[in-house]
Amino acid sequence: MLTMESSWPAYIRPDPTLVHWAFERHARHQLVVLDDDGTVVARAASVPLAWDGDPDTLPDQGWDEALRRCMSDTYSGRELDTLCAMEIAVVPGRKARRLSVRALEALKEHGRRAGCHDLVAPVRPSLKHAHPQLPMERYARRTRPDGLPEDPWLRVHVRAGGQVLKVCPVSMTISGSLAQWRSWTGLPLDRSGPVEVAGALSPVVVDVERDHAVYIEPNVWVRHRLTAPPQHA
Repeated sequence: MLTMESSWPAYIRPDPTLVHWAFERHARHQLVVLDDDGTVVARAASVPLAWDGDPDTLPDQGWDEALRRCMSDTYSGRELDTLCAMEIAVVPGRKARRLSVRALEALKEHGRRAGCHDLVAPVRPSLKHAHPQLPMERYARRTRPDGLPEDPWLRVHVRAGGQVLKVCPVSMTISGSLAQWRSWTGLPLDRSGPVEVAGALSPVVVDVERDHAVYIEPNVWVRHRLTAPPQHA
């Protein structure tokens, strides 16, 4: 049911074994939005974690580390009290129907029913790719005159009650040979150094001598409280 056409760039390739384990082991936390004919038009994938509520303990490795923590916390028997949104995606061509907003709200409600106190997400800002050289810290702080984030996807989260916490600078790391990167991007990649790639939030670093390139994607941690914060005396 989670299979659908995706707008992710071809080079976004997280560890398939870990992704498959997490989504199979925690299948109840994977949601889909169906069209009238039963076609999947949006999905909200998430994994449960143990989190103490302190923003400082959310990992700089964002997306990648959330999967690893899910596995560690699951096997350690910790209380899985937090839901981490790994992806909220809409089939290309269906974005005018506010399906991403509906999927986010559905995931929040699901988290409440599951007894989670927070929904956190290593958010991939939707227009950061247009500013690959701009540090994510500066991009995430950009606001409109009304005070809302300039980035549309961050703005959706804030309007839905989300709080932008901090940047996770090494949220996802994708490395591969130059042949792989050429097949993913269609670029020659014949010179060493940083290269701007379509859809990437930061430059891909190419090393011709070592026949290797690596992309390190920064994201932004956002928190949605699902229960009232504790009251302190």
